[in-house]
Amino acid sequence: MSTASLVANAYAAAARAANTGDHTRMPLRDHGAGLDDSTSTGFGAMLENTLANTMAAGRASEHKAQALVAGKADLVDVVTAVAETEVAIESLVSIRDKVIQAYQEIMQMPI
Repeated sequence: MSTASLVANAYAAAARAANTGDHTRMPLRDHGAGLDDSTSTGFGAMLENTLANTMAAGRASEHKAQALVAGKADLVDVVTAVAETEVAIESLVSIRDKVIQAYQEIMQMPI
């Protein structure tokens, strides 16, 4: 799967979560990490879950890389996990940039 389609899928998942109010279920591909099933909603909860999912993707790619070194994993799985982690981090950075931009716009508004 290409990086552009991975990014599109990540943004689509974030948009679905924002539009449906389902901020606790922003799925990543199968990383073997559980998603938070708490009932908290809101922007802060969505950011927390996105950060947790990004960290879980990073851990999964680290475990797969270690398994590759030990001879227990396939190179394709490791490359896929690393690419998905990269997409998750790029998505998180994009969200951060948009939040900062929105904050700056609000601070420039006249009272």
